[in-house]
Amino acid sequence: MKNDKTIIINGNPLPFSPEDTILDVAKKNGIFIPTLCHLKGTTPTGACRICMVEVKGARSLVASCAAPAMDGMEVQTESADVIKSRKLTISLLLSSGHHDCLLCPATGDCVLQQLAYQYKITGTQFEASKARYPLENVNPFIIRDFSKCVLCGRCVQACNDIQVNNAIDMGYRGAAAKVITAGDRPLKDSDCVFCGECIQACPVGALYPKDALLKPRYGETDKVRTTCSYCGVGCQMNLHVKDNVVQKVTGFDTAPNNGSLCVKGRFGYDFIASKDRLTTPLIKKKGKFCDASWDEALSLIAKKFTQIQKKHGSDSLGVLTSARITNEDNYIAHKFTRAVLKTNNIDHCARL
Repeated sequence: MKNDKTIIINGNPLPFSPEDTILDVAKKNGIFIPTLCHLKGTTPTGACRICMVEVKGARSLVASCAAPAMDGMEVQTESADVIKSRKLTISLLLSSGHHDCLLCPATGDCVLQQLAYQYKITGTQFEASKARYPLENVNPFIIRDFSKCVLCGRCVQACNDIQVNNAIDMGYRGAAAKVITAGDRPLKDSDCVFCGECIQACPVGALYPKDALLKPRYGETDKVRTTCSYCGVGCQMNLHVKDNVVQKVTGFDTAPNNGSLCVKGRFGYDFIASKDRLTTPLIKKKGKFCDASWDEALSLIAKKFTQIQKKHGSDSLGVLTSARITNEDNYIAHKFTRAVLKTNNIDHCARL
Protein backbone atom coordinates (compact mmCIF):
# COMPACT_ATOMS: atom_id res chain seq x y z
CA MET A 1 0.00 0.00 0.00
CA LYS A 2 1.33 3.43 -0.96
CA ASN A 3 2.47 5.63 1.92
CA ASP A 4 1.30 9.23 1.43
CA LYS A 5 2.73 10.49 4.71
CA THR A 6 5.48 13.10 4.54
CA ILE A 7 7.91 14.79 6.91
CA ILE A 8 9.16 18.31 6.16
CA ILE A 9 12.93 18.71 6.58
CA ASN A 10 14.42 22.14 5.93
CA GLY A 11 11.25 23.08 4.05
CA ASN A 12 11.29 19.97 1.82
CA PRO A 13 8.35 17.51 2.08
CA LEU A 14 9.80 14.00 2.06
CA PRO A 15 8.09 10.57 2.14
CA PHE A 16 9.09 8.07 4.80
CA SER A 17 8.50 4.49 5.89
CA PRO A 18 6.72 3.70 9.18
CA GLU A 19 9.95 2.52 10.88
CA ASP A 20 12.08 5.51 9.79
CA THR A 21 13.63 7.96 12.23
CA ILE A 22 14.31 11.60 11.34
CA LEU A 23 17.94 10.64 10.73
CA ASP A 24 16.93 7.80 8.39
CA VAL A 25 14.84 10.13 6.24
CA ALA A 26 17.61 12.73 6.15
CA LYS A 27 20.21 10.16 5.08
CA LYS A 28 17.98 8.76 2.33
CA ASN A 29 17.61 12.26 0.91
CA GLY A 30 21.22 13.42 1.20
CA ILE A 31 20.61 15.79 4.12
CA PHE A 32 23.60 15.90 6.46
CA ILE A 33 23.04 15.34 10.18
CA PRO A 34 26.25 14.59 12.14
CA THR A 35 26.42 11.53 14.39
CA LEU A 36 28.90 9.99 16.80
CA CYS A 37 27.04 7.28 18.71
CA HIS A 38 24.77 6.11 15.89
CA LEU A 39 25.77 2.71 14.47
CA LYS A 40 23.99 1.09 11.54
CA GLY A 41 22.11 -2.08 12.45
CA THR A 42 21.85 -1.34 16.18
CA THR A 43 19.25 0.21 18.47
CA PRO A 44 19.72 4.02 18.69
CA THR A 45 20.88 5.32 22.07
CA GLY A 46 20.91 9.11 21.54
CA ALA A 47 23.99 9.20 23.77
CA CYS A 48 26.25 11.70 22.00
CA ARG A 49 23.68 14.48 21.37
CA ILE A 50 25.46 15.55 18.18
CA CYS A 51 22.50 14.68 15.95
CA MET A 52 20.11 17.13 17.64
CA VAL A 53 17.59 18.85 15.36
CA GLU A 54 14.84 21.39 15.86
CA VAL A 55 11.27 20.05 15.59
CA LYS A 56 8.44 22.56 15.40
CA GLY A 57 6.32 22.39 18.54
CA ALA A 58 8.89 20.43 20.60
CA ARG A 59 9.96 21.95 23.91
CA SER A 60 13.64 21.27 23.25
CA LEU A 61 15.96 19.96 20.57
CA VAL A 62 15.38 16.33 19.54
CA ALA A 63 17.88 13.50 18.95
CA SER A 64 17.22 12.66 15.29
CA CYS A 65 18.72 9.15 15.53
CA ALA A 66 16.05 8.03 18.00
CA ALA A 67 13.03 10.21 17.12
CA PRO A 68 10.53 8.51 14.78
CA ALA A 69 9.45 10.41 11.70
CA MET A 70 5.83 11.56 11.88
CA ASP A 71 3.38 12.82 9.28
CA GLY A 72 3.49 16.62 8.99
CA MET A 73 6.51 16.95 11.32
CA GLU A 74 8.60 20.05 10.50
CA VAL A 75 12.32 19.70 11.12
CA GLN A 76 15.25 22.11 10.88
CA THR A 77 18.70 20.50 10.79
CA GLU A 78 20.83 23.68 10.63
CA SER A 79 19.00 26.30 12.67
CA ALA A 80 20.91 28.70 14.92
CA ASP A 81 19.95 26.76 18.06
CA VAL A 82 20.99 23.46 16.46
CA ILE A 83 24.40 24.79 15.41
CA LYS A 84 24.94 26.30 18.88
CA SER A 85 24.09 22.97 20.50
CA ARG A 86 26.44 21.02 18.25
CA LYS A 87 29.33 23.40 18.87
CA LEU A 88 28.81 23.17 22.63
CA THR A 89 28.68 19.36 22.50
CA ILE A 90 31.82 19.12 20.37
CA SER A 91 33.62 21.47 22.74
CA LEU A 92 32.59 19.35 25.73
CA LEU A 93 33.78 16.17 24.00
CA LEU A 94 37.13 17.76 23.17
CA SER A 95 37.59 18.66 26.83
CA SER A 96 36.63 15.16 27.99
CA GLY A 97 39.99 13.60 27.22
CA HIS A 98 43.42 13.84 25.66
CA HIS A 99 42.65 14.41 21.97
CA ASP A 100 46.15 14.90 20.59
CA CYS A 101 45.53 14.80 16.84
CA LEU A 102 49.22 15.20 16.01
CA LEU A 103 50.11 11.77 17.39
CA CYS A 104 46.79 9.97 16.98
CA PRO A 105 46.59 7.04 14.51
CA ALA A 106 42.93 7.90 13.83
CA THR A 107 43.84 11.23 12.21
CA GLY A 108 41.98 11.48 8.91
CA ASP A 109 39.39 8.92 10.03
CA CYS A 110 38.24 10.55 13.28
CA VAL A 111 34.63 11.76 13.34
CA LEU A 112 35.25 14.10 16.27
CA GLN A 113 38.17 15.69 14.43
CA GLN A 114 36.07 16.07 11.28
CA LEU A 115 33.21 17.71 13.21
CA ALA A 116 35.57 20.07 15.04
CA TYR A 117 36.99 21.13 11.68
CA GLN A 118 33.55 21.47 10.07
CA TYR A 119 32.14 23.61 12.90
CA LYS A 120 35.40 25.58 13.37
CA ILE A 121 36.01 24.51 16.97
CA THR A 122 39.58 25.69 17.52
CA GLY A 123 39.60 25.14 21.27
CA THR A 124 37.38 24.50 24.23
CA GLN A 125 36.26 26.80 27.02
CA PHE A 126 36.00 23.86 29.41
CA GLU A 127 38.77 22.52 31.59
CA ALA A 128 40.27 19.37 30.13
CA SER A 129 39.58 16.19 32.08
CA LYS A 130 42.54 14.20 33.36
CA ALA A 131 42.88 10.59 32.25
CA ARG A 132 41.26 8.41 34.91
CA TYR A 133 42.41 5.09 33.48
CA PRO A 134 45.79 4.06 32.00
CA LEU A 135 46.31 2.95 28.43
CA GLU A 136 45.81 -0.82 27.98
CA ASN A 137 48.22 -2.54 25.58
CA VAL A 138 48.62 -6.03 27.08
CA ASN A 139 46.77 -7.94 24.36
CA PRO A 140 48.20 -8.91 20.94
CA PHE A 141 45.88 -6.87 18.71
CA ILE A 142 44.08 -3.86 20.22
CA ILE A 143 45.20 -0.72 22.08
CA ARG A 144 42.57 0.77 24.42
CA ASP A 145 43.27 4.45 25.07
CA PHE A 146 40.69 5.49 27.66
CA SER A 147 41.92 9.09 27.59
CA LYS A 148 40.42 9.47 24.09
CA CYS A 149 37.16 7.59 24.75
CA VAL A 150 34.05 9.80 24.43
CA LEU A 151 31.73 7.09 25.84
CA CYS A 152 29.61 7.03 22.69
CA GLY A 153 28.96 3.31 23.18
CA ARG A 154 29.54 2.33 19.54
CA CYS A 155 32.13 -0.32 20.48
CA VAL A 156 29.66 -1.86 22.93
CA GLN A 157 26.94 -1.94 20.27
CA ALA A 158 29.34 -3.43 17.71
CA CYS A 159 30.40 -6.16 20.15
CA ASN A 160 26.98 -7.00 21.57
CA ASP A 161 24.47 -6.24 18.80
CA ILE A 162 26.45 -6.93 15.61
CA GLN A 163 29.05 -9.56 16.50
CA VAL A 164 27.10 -10.84 19.55
CA ASN A 165 30.29 -11.58 21.47
CA ASN A 166 29.12 -9.70 24.59
CA ALA A 167 32.69 -9.11 25.69
CA ILE A 168 32.32 -5.45 26.74
CA ASP A 169 29.72 -3.12 28.24
CA MET A 170 29.42 0.28 29.88
CA GLY A 171 30.55 0.24 33.49
CA TYR A 172 30.66 2.53 36.55
CA ARG A 173 28.85 5.87 36.64
CA GLY A 174 29.34 9.60 36.26
CA ALA A 175 32.92 10.76 35.83
CA ALA A 176 34.14 7.20 36.48
CA ALA A 177 32.18 5.76 33.52
CA LYS A 178 34.20 3.38 31.37
CA VAL A 179 33.83 0.66 28.75
CA ILE A 180 34.64 -2.54 30.65
CA THR A 181 34.89 -6.29 30.23
CA ALA A 182 33.37 -8.70 32.77
CA GLY A 183 35.10 -7.96 36.05
CA ASP A 184 36.87 -5.00 34.39
CA ARG A 185 39.69 -7.30 33.30
CA PRO A 186 42.06 -6.62 30.37
CA LEU A 187 40.76 -7.73 26.97
CA LYS A 188 43.23 -10.63 26.88
CA ASP A 189 41.56 -12.13 29.96
CA SER A 190 37.99 -11.53 28.77
CA ASP A 191 35.57 -13.16 26.32
CA CYS A 192 36.94 -10.97 23.51
CA VAL A 193 37.72 -12.90 20.30
CA PHE A 194 39.67 -9.94 18.82
CA CYS A 195 37.49 -9.61 15.74
CA GLY A 196 38.30 -5.88 15.77
CA GLU A 197 34.70 -4.81 15.15
CA CYS A 198 35.07 -2.34 18.02
CA ILE A 199 38.08 -0.70 16.32
CA GLN A 200 36.11 -0.20 13.13
CA ALA A 201 33.13 1.21 15.07
CA CYS A 202 35.15 3.64 17.23
CA PRO A 203 34.65 7.20 15.88
CA VAL A 204 37.77 8.54 17.60
CA GLY A 205 41.22 7.19 18.47
CA ALA A 206 40.26 5.29 21.63
CA LEU A 207 40.68 1.90 19.95
CA TYR A 208 43.29 1.09 17.34
CA PRO A 209 45.44 -1.84 16.12
CA LYS A 210 48.51 -2.45 18.25
CA ASP A 211 50.91 -1.75 15.39
CA ALA A 212 49.05 1.35 14.17
CA LEU A 213 51.75 3.79 15.32
CA LEU A 214 54.25 1.90 13.16
CA LYS A 215 52.06 2.15 10.06
CA PRO A 216 50.98 5.00 7.74
CA ARG A 217 47.87 6.86 8.84
CA TYR A 218 44.49 6.63 7.15
CA GLY A 219 45.00 9.48 4.68
CA GLU A 220 48.37 8.12 3.51
CA THR A 221 46.99 4.85 2.12
CA ASP A 222 44.95 3.83 -0.92
CA LYS A 223 41.90 1.59 -0.46
CA VAL A 224 41.61 -1.53 -2.61
CA ARG A 225 38.44 -3.60 -2.35
CA THR A 226 38.86 -7.37 -2.39
CA THR A 227 37.42 -10.64 -1.06
CA CYS A 228 38.80 -12.22 2.11
CA SER A 229 40.70 -15.42 1.36
CA TYR A 230 40.49 -17.10 4.75
CA CYS A 231 37.25 -19.02 4.19
CA GLY A 232 34.50 -19.51 1.63
CA VAL A 233 32.04 -16.97 3.06
CA GLY A 234 33.31 -14.27 0.69
CA CYS A 235 33.56 -11.35 3.13
CA GLN A 236 34.25 -8.06 1.37
CA MET A 237 37.10 -5.93 2.68
CA ASN A 238 39.24 -2.89 1.95
CA LEU A 239 42.99 -3.29 1.87
CA HIS A 240 44.70 -0.05 2.89
CA VAL A 241 47.85 -0.07 0.77
CA LYS A 242 50.98 2.06 0.68
CA ASP A 243 54.12 1.29 -1.35
CA ASN A 244 52.46 -1.92 -2.55
CA VAL A 245 52.25 -3.22 1.04
CA VAL A 246 48.99 -3.85 2.92
CA GLN A 247 49.06 -1.62 6.01
CA LYS A 248 45.67 -2.48 7.49
CA VAL A 249 42.32 -4.08 6.64
CA THR A 250 38.78 -2.81 7.18
CA GLY A 251 35.43 -4.36 6.33
CA PHE A 252 33.46 -3.15 3.31
CA ASP A 253 29.79 -2.45 4.01
CA THR A 254 28.03 -4.85 1.64
CA ALA A 255 26.76 -8.43 1.66
CA PRO A 256 27.59 -10.97 2.92
CA ASN A 257 29.49 -9.49 5.89
CA ASN A 258 28.09 -5.92 5.89
CA GLY A 259 31.41 -4.50 7.09
CA SER A 260 32.17 -7.11 9.77
CA LEU A 261 35.32 -9.25 9.78
CA CYS A 262 36.79 -11.99 11.97
CA VAL A 263 40.19 -11.81 13.68
CA LYS A 264 41.91 -13.57 10.75
CA GLY A 265 40.36 -11.39 8.09
CA ARG A 266 41.17 -8.15 9.92
CA PHE A 267 44.60 -8.88 11.39
CA GLY A 268 46.00 -11.88 9.48
CA TYR A 269 47.57 -10.14 6.49
CA ASP A 270 51.30 -10.09 7.29
CA PHE A 271 51.84 -13.20 5.14
CA ILE A 272 51.12 -11.13 2.00
CA ALA A 273 54.45 -9.31 2.21
CA SER A 274 56.38 -12.10 3.96
CA LYS A 275 59.96 -12.54 2.77
CA ASP A 276 59.46 -16.31 3.11
CA ARG A 277 56.55 -16.37 0.67
CA LEU A 278 57.10 -18.22 -2.62
CA THR A 279 56.72 -15.90 -5.58
CA THR A 280 57.64 -18.33 -8.37
CA PRO A 281 57.13 -22.09 -8.99
CA LEU A 282 59.95 -24.40 -7.88
CA ILE A 283 61.02 -27.66 -9.53
CA LYS A 284 63.44 -30.06 -7.84
CA LYS A 285 66.47 -30.75 -10.02
CA LYS A 286 69.31 -32.95 -8.75
CA GLY A 287 67.93 -32.76 -5.21
CA LYS A 288 67.62 -28.96 -5.15
CA PHE A 289 64.64 -26.67 -5.78
CA CYS A 290 65.12 -24.34 -8.74
CA ASP A 291 62.99 -21.45 -10.02
CA ALA A 292 60.76 -22.33 -12.96
CA SER A 293 58.17 -20.66 -15.14
CA TRP A 294 54.48 -21.42 -14.71
CA ASP A 295 54.37 -23.13 -18.11
CA GLU A 296 57.29 -25.35 -17.18
CA ALA A 297 55.82 -26.25 -13.78
CA LEU A 298 52.31 -26.97 -15.10
CA SER A 299 53.67 -29.08 -17.97
CA LEU A 300 55.67 -31.18 -15.49
CA ILE A 301 52.62 -31.61 -13.22
CA ALA A 302 50.45 -32.71 -16.18
CA LYS A 303 53.13 -35.15 -17.32
CA LYS A 304 53.48 -36.68 -13.82
CA PHE A 305 49.70 -36.95 -13.35
CA THR A 306 49.38 -38.75 -16.69
CA GLN A 307 52.21 -41.17 -15.85
CA ILE A 308 50.74 -42.02 -12.42
CA GLN A 309 47.25 -42.40 -13.89
CA LYS A 310 48.42 -44.86 -16.57
CA LYS A 311 50.65 -46.87 -14.22
CA HIS A 312 48.51 -47.02 -11.05
CA GLY A 313 45.00 -46.02 -12.13
CA SER A 314 42.94 -42.88 -11.52
CA ASP A 315 42.14 -43.73 -7.90
CA SER A 316 45.83 -43.53 -7.04
CA LEU A 317 45.43 -39.77 -7.31
CA GLY A 318 43.68 -37.46 -4.85
CA VAL A 319 42.98 -33.74 -4.46
CA LEU A 320 42.77 -31.61 -1.32
CA THR A 321 41.04 -28.25 -1.62
CA SER A 322 41.00 -25.33 0.77
CA ALA A 323 38.58 -23.02 2.55
CA ARG A 324 41.02 -20.23 1.80
CA ILE A 325 40.12 -20.14 -1.88
CA THR A 326 36.81 -19.05 -3.38
CA ASN A 327 33.79 -21.30 -3.83
CA GLU A 328 34.28 -20.96 -7.59
CA ASP A 329 37.87 -22.21 -7.37
CA ASN A 330 36.77 -25.13 -5.21
CA TYR A 331 34.14 -25.97 -7.82
CA ILE A 332 36.76 -25.97 -10.60
CA ALA A 333 38.95 -28.26 -8.47
CA HIS A 334 35.99 -30.61 -8.07
CA LYS A 335 35.36 -30.65 -11.85
CA PHE A 336 39.07 -31.18 -12.57
CA THR A 337 39.25 -34.10 -10.15
CA ARG A 338 36.25 -35.94 -11.55
CA ALA A 339 36.41 -35.01 -15.24
CA VAL A 340 40.18 -34.88 -15.86
CA LEU A 341 41.74 -37.13 -13.23
CA LYS A 342 38.71 -39.50 -13.40
CA THR A 343 38.53 -40.04 -9.62
CA ASN A 344 36.21 -39.14 -6.75
CA ASN A 345 39.16 -38.73 -4.35
CA ILE A 346 38.63 -35.09 -3.42
CA ASP A 347 38.42 -33.77 0.12
CA HIS A 348 38.58 -30.54 2.05
CA CYS A 349 41.19 -29.27 4.50
CA ALA A 350 38.59 -28.76 7.24
CA ARG A 351 38.66 -32.52 7.99
CA LEU A 352 42.42 -32.98 7.97
